[in-house]
Amino acid sequence: MKISLITVCFNGEKTIEDTIKSVISQTHESIEYIIIDGGSRDGTAGIVSKYEAHVAQFVSEPDQGIYDAMNKGIHLATGDVIGFINADDFYADPGVVERVARTFEDSTIDACYGDLCYVKQDDTDSVVRYWKSSEFKPELFLRGWCPPHPTFFARRSVYERFGGFDLDFRIAADMELMLRFLVAHDVPAAYLPHVLVKMRMGGTTNRSFENIVNQNREIWRAFKKHGVQPSLLSFLGGKMISRGRQFFSRPGEAVN
Repeated sequence: MKISLITVCFNGEKTIEDTIKSVISQTHESIEYIIIDGGSRDGTAGIVSKYEAHVAQFVSEPDQGIYDAMNKGIHLATGDVIGFINADDFYADPGVVERVARTFEDSTIDACYGDLCYVKQDDTDSVVRYWKSSEFKPELFLRGWCPPHPTFFARRSVYERFGGFDLDFRIAADMELMLRFLVAHDVPAAYLPHVLVKMRMGGTTNRSFENIVNQNREIWRAFKKHGVQPSLLSFLGGKMISRGRQFFSRPGEAVN
């Protein structure tokens, strides 16, 4: 089974090498690695060139933002399954993609996801937040839940049927896509109870209170688009509780 992994980046010279190395270290034998760069003006292209033997396609050109870049990656992907690993992220261990591939050996499963750890920028062994997900239930979206997108994998056929990222959503297009797949179209998904990805703190959405507010507005608009009507109190309350827990819980021992 070929797995297409897509990294999107812009001026990512400080962290992208860790991302690339985590992909190269994966034990799964059939990986198509695609890097979509927004025309970086730093040393990103030079770092990628060091690993060109492991990169199936490298595109460096201006884009309309992260989700436009992700759509470019989807268009280029030829794998059976597509996943995204961004330039601030890296896989938690070498067996991540192998576990994902084994999950998709079940022909009834069209998507999967797992857990994620937020780590310090300068100390990636130090966990700041632990985003433990759960088995999928459609009503969980109404309580502010969604899978961690960097851990989300779906068959390429799902993207072909239901489309890529909606560029009308500037901050929450990943959430809208998962809502569209899992709720609006009932794509069968499996939860992998493992930490799949580690993400450095400081992502675009969480950089300011304004971005957090705008993201929640976009999420609310996504609900309306797909005919979902959550209670505002339940949504905001559930989201605050789940986010709060992330700062206090920690993952257990690694599981192979």
